Amino acid sequence: MECLFCFLGFLLLAARPPLGAAERFHDVLSNGRASGRMREHNQLSGWSSDENEWNEKLYPVWKRGDPRWKSSWKGGRVQAVLTSDSPALVGSNITFVVSLALPRCQKEDDDGNIVYEKNCRNDTGPSAGPYVYNWTAWTEDGDWEDGASQGHHNVFPDGRPFPHHHGWRKWNFVYVFHTLGQYFQKLGRCSASLSINTSNVTAGPQLMEVTVYRRDRRTYVPISKANAVYVVTDQIPVFVTMSQKNNRYSSRETFLRDIPITFNVFVHDPSHFLNEATINYKWNFGDNTGLFVSNNHTLNHTYVLNGTFSLNLTVQAAVPGPCPSPPPRPPQPTPSFGKCFPAPAGDSALELRDMPDEDCQINRYGYFEATIGIVEGILDVNIIQMTDVQRPMPQPDDSLVDFVVTCRGTAPTEVCTVISDPTCQLAQDTVCNPVGVDAGAACLLTVRRAFSGSGTYCVNVTLGDNVSLALTSTLVSVPGRGAGSPSRMAKGALVSVGCLAVFVTVIALLVYKKHKEYKSIEGSTGIKGKGLSVFLNHAKVKFFPGSQEKDPLLKNQPGIL
Repeated sequence: MECLFCFLGFLLLAARPPLGAAERFHDVLSNGRASGRMREHNQLSGWSSDENEWNEKLYPVWKRGDPRWKSSWKGGRVQAVLTSDSPALVGSNITFVVSLALPRCQKEDDDGNIVYEKNCRNDTGPSAGPYVYNWTAWTEDGDWEDGASQGHHNVFPDGRPFPHHHGWRKWNFVYVFHTLGQYFQKLGRCSASLSINTSNVTAGPQLMEVTVYRRDRRTYVPISKANAVYVVTDQIPVFVTMSQKNNRYSSRETFLRDIPITFNVFVHDPSHFLNEATINYKWNFGDNTGLFVSNNHTLNHTYVLNGTFSLNLTVQAAVPGPCPSPPPRPPQPTPSFGKCFPAPAGDSALELRDMPDEDCQINRYGYFEATIGIVEGILDVNIIQMTDVQRPMPQPDDSLVDFVVTCRGTAPTEVCTVISDPTCQLAQDTVCNPVGVDAGAACLLTVRRAFSGSGTYCVNVTLGDNVSLALTSTLVSVPGRGAGSPSRMAKGALVSVGCLAVFVTVIALLVYKKHKEYKSIEGSTGIKGKGLSVFLNHAKVKFFPGSQEKDPLLKNQPGIL
């Protein structure tokens, strides 16, 4: 029994990692999660196994909650934001972008240094100098010059040297990406991007993690971590937009009968993997009109019946790709001694068929489904007549125009007009009115609108109900009220008549005065003022033959809006 306990203790000691054992990438990057995903996926191009050792002396490892995180950056914490253009079709590339959100009033300059923004105050008060981190000065001292120390400082966590491309000294952040049991390390500035090919990635959701270090005097300091889920799929990511003329609420998937609906298909392919593919779109609109096949991503379809319909779309992409290896041929039977077996007929043809074709294709499919409702609405609207409204004098200088409007479809419940400049861009006046049941049922309306001043105007007339809006436009030329216009002529006539009346009154007074001097008092009895009264009455009949004023605006005129 004692030997058994000794044997078990020996096994436990053997299983325990030795004290001071080096950290490995999966221990640093997996946040304690067990790794082993490497065996489930093929090797990613340019990536390394997370079983490699991590240089903890040059790149210290801080666990979650470590108080050193609070002092990892001057002026606050740095947040790393990781995004991708997921989902990605199997075989295409997926791109990840890491962006560093610096504390307030800090930014990166052209040399890669972190500086304070001018005229910006944060919670810590004014800055002591222009720099948060002056890495240019650090690289110019002896610790970072080319020499024996370069091999110690300018290396990644796995010991590989930095690539010395042009401007590499301005890249002061080290990004370590980790996914599928593998890692990739690169230099960057306040942002970095990375693309991977998904040919060797299993379809489904996957996790990408990134750890960011900044350069310090003798080592590198961790400043932030981030992760994001990305999706690899064997189906083409498809999205369809639907739009329709006169449709008031197309986003609610309710559309109008007898008006074409425009279906626009968007294939999510940011890496342009399908650029060389032959793509076909197969539509079934659910209204017993059959199957429509097109190679255009845009298609119009008109529903002629009300109701609810199920829409189905299948996108097929034939992608050029490598041909699969031919299956192994069965071995030829070995003839026995003394017997002769003829060669199988057509053996040479079999060999030709087994040769791989260089023009093989891989078919990928994408699917879209939707349920839409079809209802009746206003199909169109037209202005069939425009009439100037004659106004009695005196009246304001505004001109009135009656628009006779007709439409097809359901009865409108409101009418709106927008008066704008001749280009129909700058609106000047908008008026909306409800439409009565009687006028709307016949869909024959008279819309009266006022125009301030002469000129050319663009008039938009819109008829609407609860599901549709129908619009028409026209240009209206409003003549000016010049010297020869009826308004000015009427006003001139009134002024002339007034002047003439004053002149006649003065002459009459003079004649009356003279007549009074030569007539006896008794001869004037009973006729005092009669001559003037008769004269003025004659003048009134001559110049004012009766009041002919008729103002249509003062009368109730049904049907005019």
